[in-house]
Amino acid sequence: MSDMNEIREGEVVAEGLPEPGDAALVFIGRIRTPWTDRSACPRQGDPDGPICRLELAPPWERALVGLDAHETLEVFYWLHRSRRDLLVQRRKKDGLLRGTFSLRSPVRPNPIGTSIARLVGIEGSVVLVRGLDCLDGTPLIDLKPERRR
Repeated sequence: MSDMNEIREGEVVAEGLPEPGDAALVFIGRIRTPWTDRSACPRQGDPDGPICRLELAPPWERALVGLDAHETLEVFYWLHRSRRDLLVQRRKKDGLLRGTFSLRSPVRPNPIGTSIARLVGIEGSVVLVRGLDCLDGTPLIDLKPERRR
């Protein structure tokens, strides 16, 4: 795997952007996964993948009341190690150039990641799930029961 900040041939970087700042998000905890390197991290979560831990910070434990009634969750997290300035990216799988908004790449102006995860259990302020695709230590933004259509 190449450096996460590498610019591939044909990719376009936005110029003159302000430094990334706090959007007043409140990180409610950290995600613990087995992956410490982007090259080892799965591209999409696997519902039968390893158990990962959503470690909520105090006082968020009380917000988990009733969550155990749901089988699947939407997990929202901040991709804190991603670039934020690419307008055009080269897809790794086929080398085609595409605009950032036409890709599911973690490289985004506001790098918010989402996964549908299977709830395994709740232990105090820790939610155990399967199906994540983020690095160990990723900041947790939110979690919700999966929306049923």
